[in-house]
Amino acid sequence: MATNKERDKQHAKGHIAMKTPPIVSEQEWTAAQQQMLVKEKAFTRSRDALAAERRRMPWTAVEKKYEFDGPRGKASLLDLFEGRRQLIVYRAFFEPGVFGWPEHACRGCSLGADQVSHLAHLNARDTTLAYASRAPQADITRLKARMGWEIPWYTITDGFDKDFGVDEWHGHNAFIRDGDKVFRTYFINGRGDEAMGTIWSYLDMTALGRQEIWEDSPEGYPQTAPYKWWNWHDNYDADAMPDPKWVQVSDAGEAAFRKHDADAKAS
Repeated sequence: MATNKERDKQHAKGHIAMKTPPIVSEQEWTAAQQQMLVKEKAFTRSRDALAAERRRMPWTAVEKKYEFDGPRGKASLLDLFEGRRQLIVYRAFFEPGVFGWPEHACRGCSLGADQVSHLAHLNARDTTLAYASRAPQADITRLKARMGWEIPWYTITDGFDKDFGVDEWHGHNAFIRDGDKVFRTYFINGRGDEAMGTIWSYLDMTALGRQEIWEDSPEGYPQTAPYKWWNWHDNYDADAMPDPKWVQVSDAGEAAFRKHDADAKAS
């Protein structure tokens, strides 16, 4: 077995010290890719079905009152919604005793924070994402400035982390509110957190999902046409939605995709 130094020398010389797949013609590669595409589409449909089951998960009422420190002072769990209908809270480890303190948060949680896409799109679906740690707000503010993060980030001051399964490990908790009543709807942690970061991964874990008409959701759930609600992240509040010109563009795109799929099936 090659030592680390030997492997480093091999890589430095341009040698690939591993058993690679066969090298084939472009035609053979395309055939292999098409075979994989069948499995990938099946995986996508399976993922959609799983998200549909999440939307039918029972809810549990959050009866206990929780208090956080935020950039504007004390905040309740209801305050974290910022007036929206849904809330996702990620428990990030940034506090005394965590590797990296006080300059950095946990490396894994920091990697996750780097993956978070622009929150305006999530907010446009009536959903808020917030981070929560036990570090004081002054340290959280400093960390966010250093790392370039704009995620709303609160300080846990009570047993919220223990009550929701994130006192010893990271995780995402999803909530929904009905007026002032708050309900817990789902929980993802462990390797499930690896996939989080996109607007779609966040929405798929929520009770309302992506809120698009193609989704298999219970009767009465809010749903609009796909693509039509999309906007530039700095423009959601500027124009009436959906924009007529964008509707034309997205309709043309959908038609092109359908034609491509039909031609592929016919060939």
